[in-house]
Amino acid sequence: MTRVVVDSSRRRPIGSERLNAPALALLVSLAACGGQVRYDYDYAKEPDPRKSEYVIGVADHLNIRVWKNADLSTDATVRPDGTITMPLLGDLTADGKTPSQLKDEVTKQLQRYVRDEGAVVTIAVTGVNSYTFTVSGNVEHPGVFNSTKYVTVLEAMQLAGGPNRFASPTETKLFRRTKKNGPARVIPINYPAVLDGSQPEANLAILPGDQLYVP
Repeated sequence: MTRVVVDSSRRRPIGSERLNAPALALLVSLAACGGQVRYDYDYAKEPDPRKSEYVIGVADHLNIRVWKNADLSTDATVRPDGTITMPLLGDLTADGKTPSQLKDEVTKQLQRYVRDEGAVVTIAVTGVNSYTFTVSGNVEHPGVFNSTKYVTVLEAMQLAGGPNRFASPTETKLFRRTKKNGPARVIPINYPAVLDGSQPEANLAILPGDQLYVP
């Protein structure tokens, strides 16, 4: 279990390596009395998709243009298997690639058929539909949400109506998969501390496929 630190003075931390449920409940109670529950987790190591190029996903709409070659240009939607279909080239994998990476792939494939060096390829994402995430547990409106812009933990929780009266928001967990079909990692989050601004580092950007859970 992730080590929890309660710092009532915010200068002299105390902690324990492993906590059972009663111990964790005690720490939460201490926090309510003026202490601050802090999880020993390096939030800075988590990726921020807002600082990098968009990654194409299933159901995204793409506008692909080949200059001076209207017959090769197309609008495409990424299918559930992650592919799109282009004239002459057939099926290409788009899921998991950035527009720049897909552009390079299309350009490379076209060179087998088109000798015109002026056949410049441009790719634009015209519809963002793959950015989905789940908010579950003791929230007012649990469910699967999508957005056309990246949201944070705070914003995702607000979309779900916030914790309900049965919730233990200091024990919020963010489940995240590094690989699409790999095991989920658990990121502990003290939501009240995110809400009041005392732990802004835990207000992570939500990645596609993340699950925010409030016990």
